[in-house]
Amino acid sequence: MQSGWKMPSQPLSQQDMEAWKAQLDDISEQYKGLLEDLLSRMAPSEAADSVYSDMRESFEAAARSLMSNPNLLWQTQSRLMQDQWLLWQQGVRAMAGEQVAPLVTPPKNDRRFKDEAWTTDPYYMAIMQQYLLFSQMVEELINDLDVDPTLKRNLTFYARQLVNAMSPTNFVSTNPEVMRRTLETKGQNLVDGLTRLREDLANSAEGINVRMTDRSAFGVGENIAVTPGSVVYENELIQLIQYTPTTENTFKTPLLIVPPWINKYYILDLRQDNSLVKWLVDQGHTVFLISWRNPGPEQRDITWADYMQMGPISAMEAIEQACGEKSVNLLSYCVGGTLTASTVAYLTSTRRGRKVKSVTYMATLQDFRDPGDIGVFLNERVVQGIEQTMQMKGYLDGRSMAYTFNLLRENDLFWSFYINNYLKGETPAAFDLLYWNTDGTNLTAGTHAWYLRHMYLENRLVEPGGIELDGVKIDLRKVSTPSYFVSTKEDHIAKWNSTYYGALLPKGPVTFVLGGSGHIAGIVNPPHKNKYGYWTNDTLPETHEEWMEGATFNEGSWWPHWQAWMTDNGYVDTDPKKLVPARQPGEGELTVIEPAPGRYVRMTIPEVLGEIPSST
Repeated sequence: MQSGWKMPSQPLSQQDMEAWKAQLDDISEQYKGLLEDLLSRMAPSEAADSVYSDMRESFEAAARSLMSNPNLLWQTQSRLMQDQWLLWQQGVRAMAGEQVAPLVTPPKNDRRFKDEAWTTDPYYMAIMQQYLLFSQMVEELINDLDVDPTLKRNLTFYARQLVNAMSPTNFVSTNPEVMRRTLETKGQNLVDGLTRLREDLANSAEGINVRMTDRSAFGVGENIAVTPGSVVYENELIQLIQYTPTTENTFKTPLLIVPPWINKYYILDLRQDNSLVKWLVDQGHTVFLISWRNPGPEQRDITWADYMQMGPISAMEAIEQACGEKSVNLLSYCVGGTLTASTVAYLTSTRRGRKVKSVTYMATLQDFRDPGDIGVFLNERVVQGIEQTMQMKGYLDGRSMAYTFNLLRENDLFWSFYINNYLKGETPAAFDLLYWNTDGTNLTAGTHAWYLRHMYLENRLVEPGGIELDGVKIDLRKVSTPSYFVSTKEDHIAKWNSTYYGALLPKGPVTFVLGGSGHIAGIVNPPHKNKYGYWTNDTLPETHEEWMEGATFNEGSWWPHWQAWMTDNGYVDTDPKKLVPARQPGEGELTVIEPAPGRYVRMTIPEVLGEIPSST
């Protein structure tokens, strides 16, 4: 790999000069259009404005704390001066041709500085070290501040966003890869990048949703979400898919999957070699799945109780019509699991708990004591701003939600694409997981505002009678339904040190399993890949630390462990005499409405909001 860029040794030809002038004119026009786009977005929503206000006040509080601690201020300034002096000395030696060891190196998992120029070219090496020393100083300074833990968490997050935005990799003149590309293409990469930036801005709600993949390479129901099945029931909020069996006989008790409605269900059916849906069908389950509608302003008044009634409860009633079975096993994921916990508690309080034979929660928060970095966006002021925005619109634009979630892993999910798309001018590669990540859903005002306040802000689901649904006070402690909780060790959305405490609530038998990796990869972990592993512990001590101390690590996927839990405990009966002939969609009282994956999952945000014509 070449080192940093070099100025051409010969004067540019007339042809090259004209080519550069044409590119600069094109860049100027694109930049002018970009400024016009940005100016049209200058007025933030109430939600965004509340985040900016919170960020400003957090930094002001940090400044007051620092000024009240002169020793810390002096130590920070002294260290900064010392680092600058050492860096200057190193630069002089490097410019003289001497081999010098770096003062600081990036962490091994930091992929921003992988280009050889960062370690071989004195100019870029100095820039990188200057940046890393500054980043290190900011991080340590915040850690040493004597402030409230919540404020420190917010400060850490906001400072990280600003520091990562200042990375030299994010600018043309201080990124060696971009400089080489600019010289090679005579600036065409910048022209292409500005064009793509304006296109992405036009397709964003707030902030910018950077293009992560070649969306033209995928089609829902064409090469993703392709497990065969049929829609057999629908209402305003859901379509219920019954999947076509692949075994001659199936378990008698059907399985209902309740996915989240933040993003679409097909993360569980992305492609055949990692589809949890297909794997479940192949194990002999009669699988039903809720496909949530992508809501718009018309659904503004739909509540959490409506999601429960029109979601899992309506689906269970439809399954009884389809199969003649009065009980089901439930398998839920993320916020779909939080709804499922509410539903099981509601059924318990209304003496219908037996309708659920077992319930599984994948990466599900019930106790919201530590929401992680997402909690930065969920204090009282920010939630009030979100509520005001949703009150006016009737929904929260899913593109704004996606932008927020991407900032939780900003270097991987924002800045890396920013550099490739807009500075290098590259076209994103085709990647199905990132296609799903950008195929978002809106959130209804009546449900989402209630959810943020009652769960994240007030943590009322863990309180006996803290939540009331359709006039019924629910209590998770009264649930006797057997429960299986699986969380993931590196989850930054549903942190396992919070999900664990949900497992301590039910009075029925509980199994808790901890998978490796994160919120998606740790859950969608097919056995044939033999990746990540999982921890098990037959006891449920009072704290997650104690649970981990007594846990046993197991190789491979947690999926077979879950299947064994289902069969060994009789939640599905493996006795050949108790199996039933495989049930085909449409054979019961419900008729087939349309083939899977159905209309609802194909609805995109621009179509729902009337920004483009609907394709469904």
